[in-house]
Amino acid sequence: MSLITGFKDFVLRGNVIDLAVAVVIGTAFSAVVKAIVDGFINPLIAAVVGGSTLGSSLTVGLRGGAALQFGSVLAAVLNFLVVAAVVYFLVVVPMNRLLSLRRRDEVAAPAAPAEDVRLLTEIRDLLAAQDGTATGTRG
Repeated sequence: MSLITGFKDFVLRGNVIDLAVAVVIGTAFSAVVKAIVDGFINPLIAAVVGGSTLGSSLTVGLRGGAALQFGSVLAAVLNFLVVAAVVYFLVVVPMNRLLSLRRRDEVAAPAAPAEDVRLLTEIRDLLAAQDGTATGTRG
């Protein structure tokens, strides 16, 4: 198998395409959540703690002009929590519910006997019919 053919098979596999779509959608989704957090939630929190934005709030100055920016860290943590919550409630919970319903349907449907068991049952019934005995279990 040539190198090009192997690469083509790898790229055209469903998992790679699904992953590429997930990355693109995740990036777009992250931008939307970041806009909501930066444009709505951060200003509200900044207004409570004092400051124009959360990133510029809660700053502690140090010697030499350096500063500890607790507001920036809090804004990043808040952004992560909002993304995680939205993904959990809009993706994970519905997917788990769908998988649960699918599993319940699989369990509810009686499993068909295996092919060898079905054939052995037919052979037993045919032999019993030839002997003139009733079909049933022997004890």
